[in-house]
Amino acid sequence: MESNRCGWCLSSDLYKEYHDKEWGKPIYDDASIFEFLILETFQAGLSWITILNKRENFRLAFDDFDYQKIANYNTSKEEELLENAGIIRNKLKVKATIGNAVAFMKIQEEFGSFSNYIWGFVDGKPIVNHWKSLSEVPATTPISDALSKDLKKRGFKFVGSTVIYAHMQATGMVNDHVLDCWTRK
Repeated sequence: MESNRCGWCLSSDLYKEYHDKEWGKPIYDDASIFEFLILETFQAGLSWITILNKRENFRLAFDDFDYQKIANYNTSKEEELLENAGIIRNKLKVKATIGNAVAFMKIQEEFGSFSNYIWGFVDGKPIVNHWKSLSEVPATTPISDALSKDLKKRGFKFVGSTVIYAHMQATGMVNDHVLDCWTRK
């Protein structure tokens, strides 16, 4: 049963665990959506395994991804984060995280929840794709393009279409498990 997995996760046990337990499972909880959004923005230009290896450090450094706290980070907190070897120490990404927390809460005010907003791009339910191999899975789609564009318009940073499509995959907005993957159902 478990021998058939999506090929991208086979290089480490951490990848396999993430794939089997989290990736592609629909998430409607704002706090969890925010966590994945921040992790995906830090992943931009890096491998996902790098982020997974540092995930607990990110949780500690960013107050368990509490967007209300993050929105109020000051300069000294930014400096503390930039000195934290346990996370990705990228000044632009740290600043973007703070700004993204503010923008996230504005969307919550407008739509009642961030989940309502983001899931509205897929009519509230996952898009189920039918890929036979990883080579068929796209890096972006017209929906990720539209969502990326709208997020940027609302002040988000590091949310290009590739980052957003990865976020959609991670949070189950799209099911991109290949057809013979045991977790597909």
